[in-house]
Amino acid sequence: MTVEPKLFEEKFAEGKIKMEEPLANYTNTKTGGPAEFLAFPTEYKDISEMVNLAKKYKIKVTIIGNASNLIVREKGIRGLVIILSKINKINVVDYQINAQAGASLIDVSESGYNHGLSGLEFAAGIPGSVGGAVFMNAGAYGGDISQLVSEVEVLNKEGKIIRYNNEQMKFSYRHSRIQEEEDIVLSASFSLKKGEKKDIREKMDEFNFLRAAKQPLEYPSCGSVFKRPAGYYTGKLIHDAGLQGFMIGGAQISLKHAGFIVNRGNATASDYIAVINHVKKIIKQKFKVELQTEVRIIGEK
Repeated sequence: MTVEPKLFEEKFAEGKIKMEEPLANYTNTKTGGPAEFLAFPTEYKDISEMVNLAKKYKIKVTIIGNASNLIVREKGIRGLVIILSKINKINVVDYQINAQAGASLIDVSESGYNHGLSGLEFAAGIPGSVGGAVFMNAGAYGGDISQLVSEVEVLNKEGKIIRYNNEQMKFSYRHSRIQEEEDIVLSASFSLKKGEKKDIREKMDEFNFLRAAKQPLEYPSCGSVFKRPAGYYTGKLIHDAGLQGFMIGGAQISLKHAGFIVNRGNATASDYIAVINHVKKIIKQKFKVELQTEVRIIGEK
């Protein structure tokens, strides 16, 4: 059932809802079809009201965070798509940082540095949101979100705000309970430890140097595409299979880091997906290893 645009226009202020908006304007790959309705809530009550209205008219709700580790197919997403980038407050009390779901993980790590709090240095260059990081248990350089989260605040499918502690989140490698349920992450609290600002900055700078040296930051990409299979390094498998530089359309396996697929110009989501499928096929043939994607692929086929 398609919802009349006026139902949203009458309910929310101008600027919070866009119609048939190309998601390529928001994804890090610069690809993706339109969202039937694209919402930019600024308060928790906006999210609740939007979700309730969508539920009333039986339309799907999709949360895409800030779309950094995401591929959206060309036909786009029907229903209501919510981007939480405007819900981004960060609050520091003692050794705790509470950050709303739309806050940049980079900003949260900088906030830790500013208050002399250590633990989030690994996240200094991860281009995702807090909500997305919690959703997928993001990590890098030996650290991940599960090591630091003390509490996650969510809006559940019944429309109630509830809180999960670390154990209840069921974190594992690139996984959390949010992936199986219809909860919407609203905020997360991180427990850090006191540190010397000089040491914290040195670690952050080191990780950012390594990231810039090894990752193809000069091109649009969706970040690390595949999960690391047990006992292997994904990038090495792809390199050893002779796939580095392989290209379909405008999507290319990065020459700088084989675990990344970059947009070399006018790539489509279908180009990305075709490269991913080809990599999976070749790696299975050559090494008998089943690669699983870390990136989310969504939208109408």
